[in-house]
Amino acid sequence: MRAVFHRGYVLVAFLYFVVDAHLTAAQLTSLGAVMSVTLLLSDVPAGALADAISRRSSLLVGHALLALGMTMTAFVTAYPWIIVTQVLWGLGWAFSGGADVAWVTDELDRPERIDRVLAASARLSLVGGVAGMVGFGLLGWDRSLASAIAASGVGMAATGIFVAARFEERSLGSLSERRWSRSLSILHQGLALALRDKEILLVFAATVLSEGASIIGWLFPKELLDLGSSNDPIFWWTGIGIVSFVTGAVALRFLEMRIEGVEAVRRGYATACFIGVVALAMLAWGPGIVIGSIGMLLTWGVAFNVTRAISVIWVNRCTTSEVRATVLSCLSQAKSIGGIVGGLAVTVLARANIRLALAASAALFLLAAGLVAWLGANGIPTSMEHAWERNEEQRR
Repeated sequence: MRAVFHRGYVLVAFLYFVVDAHLTAAQLTSLGAVMSVTLLLSDVPAGALADAISRRSSLLVGHALLALGMTMTAFVTAYPWIIVTQVLWGLGWAFSGGADVAWVTDELDRPERIDRVLAASARLSLVGGVAGMVGFGLLGWDRSLASAIAASGVGMAATGIFVAARFEERSLGSLSERRWSRSLSILHQGLALALRDKEILLVFAATVLSEGASIIGWLFPKELLDLGSSNDPIFWWTGIGIVSFVTGAVALRFLEMRIEGVEAVRRGYATACFIGVVALAMLAWGPGIVIGSIGMLLTWGVAFNVTRAISVIWVNRCTTSEVRATVLSCLSQAKSIGGIVGGLAVTVLARANIRLALAASAALFLLAAGLVAWLGANGIPTSMEHAWERNEEQRR
């Protein structure tokens, strides 16, 4: 349900920024950078609080901030106010990201199943995303983009209320010593694990590169208009979003069935990056809207979603229960760093030529694939294969 409202919001908000707010290409990419800065500053503290106090409470705060930022977007068109909405949206993801994965991992307490559970979760979020794009795309087409945005914010608030009313947190319930005073200690432990584990660090580096490439997605609506969909941009953008998410769900289902072992994770990540390279090349130099649309759906549906899902699964297997949300927040911080650096670079390149920005994003995907391949070829210690042993020792 969160994906229904979030993806519906993203669909109509991206068009709203172009069609109603008339933002330039540089302003669009800078919005992505602003959100990345927000996440960079708030991710790790939010993760440490989730580990120290409550993953459930962190999710509730996250849903409230998401709902506020989304709803507010419908009532503003001035660029400074749109920045405020994206800051609120970013804070919402800071409190939600990491806490949800840590919660389900420890509640399930089934190491042999969690990789597939997380892959299935990513796939189902795409299914929910399709439903959200259809519903809110139709609402934006029939009523207005602003109406659809406001409705998505209300829906996110309702989801948060449902979580508050029905979800119970059992995994941390017996740890009565978890208080605010432990937050700094947990933050220190999580950062120490993230910085000393070579495999986690390399996943972070690959994430910085792939997320730097993914900032190009902020330019997709404008590129779609430039390719010739100006007569009915809502129809084209909704269609591409739906097909790309269906494609991503199929790819994640394939991943879910073959996620066993670290080599499968590495191959899946590298393959998704190579697909991103080819897809962005199609978008940059392919003739006409059809080839460009295929490039968009492969980039958005496969490259973005599969790399993000695998990075979460990868790091989740390398960490321990005590600091799980904190380390996962470090992964989100790596995404933010990639978004900031990539956003600045893409903004500069987009001012000169959008093709240069697309080519630079393809190059970042290629570097990320090469880094993961190097990881396997050089035999970096596979902490993924031993992390659950550390968890068992910690529990004993």
